[in-house]
Amino acid sequence: MHFWECILNYRKLPRSALNESLPSPTEILQQYWGYHSFRPHQEEIINCVLQGNDALALLPTGGGKSVCFQVPALSLPGLCLVVSPLIALMKDQVENLQKRDIPAICIHSGMSYYEVKQALQNAAFGPYKFLYVSPERLETRLFKEYLPAMHLNLIAVDEAHCISQWGYDFRPPYLRIATIRDEFPSTPVLALTASATPVVQEDICARLLFKQPNIFRQSFEKPNLSFSVIRTDSKFNKLLEILQKVPGAAIVYCRNRKRTKEIAGLLRLNNISADFYHAGLVQEQRSRKQEDWLSNKIRVIVCTNAFGMGIDKPDVRTVIHVDIPDNLENYYQEAGRAGRDGKRAFTVLLHTPSDIDDLKKLPAIKYPSVEDIRKVYQALANHLQIAVGNGEGMYYDFNLNEFVQHFNLDIFLSINSIKALEEPPPILSPGACWEPWV
Repeated sequence: MHFWECILNYRKLPRSALNESLPSPTEILQQYWGYHSFRPHQEEIINCVLQGNDALALLPTGGGKSVCFQVPALSLPGLCLVVSPLIALMKDQVENLQKRDIPAICIHSGMSYYEVKQALQNAAFGPYKFLYVSPERLETRLFKEYLPAMHLNLIAVDEAHCISQWGYDFRPPYLRIATIRDEFPSTPVLALTASATPVVQEDICARLLFKQPNIFRQSFEKPNLSFSVIRTDSKFNKLLEILQKVPGAAIVYCRNRKRTKEIAGLLRLNNISADFYHAGLVQEQRSRKQEDWLSNKIRVIVCTNAFGMGIDKPDVRTVIHVDIPDNLENYYQEAGRAGRDGKRAFTVLLHTPSDIDDLKKLPAIKYPSVEDIRKVYQALANHLQIAVGNGEGMYYDFNLNEFVQHFNLDIFLSINSIKALEEPPPILSPGACWEPWV
């Protein structure tokens, strides 16, 4: 029989027939992850999905969200499509799956057209079990061309709070994920997030067109973690004191790249094995530094928030913030990388009096006024030489640093103004009037 006929006949088989020889979720967990039992709610979520139902899983950082879609995907024939917002996160998860001899592939913006096309062909007709893509990739012509050829057993939406306009990290392309359901109406959707208010939960279920809202919540309490906030006049001296008192692997979070290098150097001068990590490093450097820390060749990684997504090192004893994160969600996620083995661990936030003053100014930067947004919009139009109101559907090369320097703009205010311009108009009550930004 011809290869393509084999593929088509395989896809026509009923689920029950295809499932007969496949191992159970517990057997898969033991075979690939080496665990004999699931964490709280994992098995319930997996069974819900295996029954063909949609589900929303709210699990804390380190709560095992990836297992909730990886195990059922391995329990069923076909391919799991994973929508994820970050390239680093996709690469890390694919690498972890491949280490377990699970065929997985990701498509990201660093790939050429030929590489993307080859990956899509492999996902559609090869032995792969997982395809990781960004939400923006779903809208491309090439992806839509290969989508009908894929046998999707599950659609997993990671960081699902990004789909909600009420979420803290709204990302418009997430709104279009639900269109895939037209092509695969019987394929279940599993949405996963570590943070979502009741309003955001409801919004996620509605926008992903859940047939019924099956929501699973795990307690976000972490009794093995000690949370401390310390006021100090010398952050480095306090950091050094903590690291000297608490042995074991540690993460030190900083706000900017320059600071990561400086602090790592100072720690080494004090005989503490440390290295720095940020998004400005080339991929080879990032991989090497990450692997050195994971294998305990270095004890302390000093980093920006670019570090940590998809990294599951269980024996981190200390997470220290020398700068205050932008919001509580980020802090909880970053601090939650400590003590994933369930043993005692410490999270410390260091601050000075001036940090509090900076924090009070943050809302005005994070949520710019209409006037500030108009100013950034006009500057963008001038910078790109576009007439106001034109440019829809066109793409331009854009250097953010060059832009803010040329127009003497605050970089964070500019970023948040551009984010506001990306958002669709808010949903208004009947009779209300919406005034556009510009």
